[in-house]
Amino acid sequence: MAIRLGSQLFVGRLSCYTTNQKLEKLFSPFGIVKEARLVLDPRTQKPKGFGFVTFDSESQAQKALKAMNGRLNESNYKC
Repeated sequence: MAIRLGSQLFVGRLSCYTTNQKLEKLFSPFGIVKEARLVLDPRTQKPKGFGFVTFDSESQAQKALKAMNGRLNESNYKC
């Protein structure tokens, strides 16, 4: 699941095995990824299952949203 916020996407339903690097690699085919950031639990430092991907432009974010929204891949499986 992804929701567009300008040039930033909210990405949900991610696996606990997802890393910032894997998230960036997953979205990089759609444009220049300025930042890929998972939200971590402050106590355990494990990913909470969602994060944000920021693109260089809104058009790149829109392209990624169209392609990835609802798509299942190995990073979507919960732990």
